[in-house]
Amino acid sequence: MKQSTVILLCTLGIALADVKTDFETAKIVPDIIDSAPLKKIEIKYGGKEVNFGNEFTPTDTKNIPEVHYEHEGGVLYTLVMTDPDIPVRGYNREWQHWVVGNIPEDKVSKGEVLTEYVGPAPPKGSGKHRYVFLLYKQNQGSITFDERRIGNRDKRRNRFSVKKLAEKYNLEGPLAGNYLKAEYDDYVPVIHKQIGN
Repeated sequence: MKQSTVILLCTLGIALADVKTDFETAKIVPDIIDSAPLKKIEIKYGGKEVNFGNEFTPTDTKNIPEVHYEHEGGVLYTLVMTDPDIPVRGYNREWQHWVVGNIPEDKVSKGEVLTEYVGPAPPKGSGKHRYVFLLYKQNQGSITFDERRIGNRDKRRNRFSVKKLAEKYNLEGPLAGNYLKAEYDDYVPVIHKQIGN
């Protein structure tokens, strides 16, 4: 085996381990999922890239981000953005920010929007929240989702569980993931007003 191949494999192994380690260190595993993804979802808000817990403001994240990930030709995917840190404990404690299914390859804009995007809006005094992006593979092809569609003015986004969604539709993964942290800023009341809070 050539030395360059060995270096590439070692680098790849470290990169895969890093995604898993980051998710475990941030306690996303086992807080909302049982096993960590091994690959990274590339997410950009404007010129700033999400990188496993780096900080953004709600003002930074008010618009839908640019999303890319490793994908297979002809395969459909489901992408979820969830906040596990709303001040509620127990099961279904997540707040869904964005759910898109039936995504062809990595063309998120061509997917079926189940929950329209609403950026991070942590309540004042609730500290830093983790906003987790997870990617799942739809092995059975196109799915007829029976979830109630949630618009970007709808506050009924609580009592969500990404794990239950994945189980219900037999989604494989999460294959890839990423997350950012954000806390309250002056844009949060605008979001709360928009969704009727």
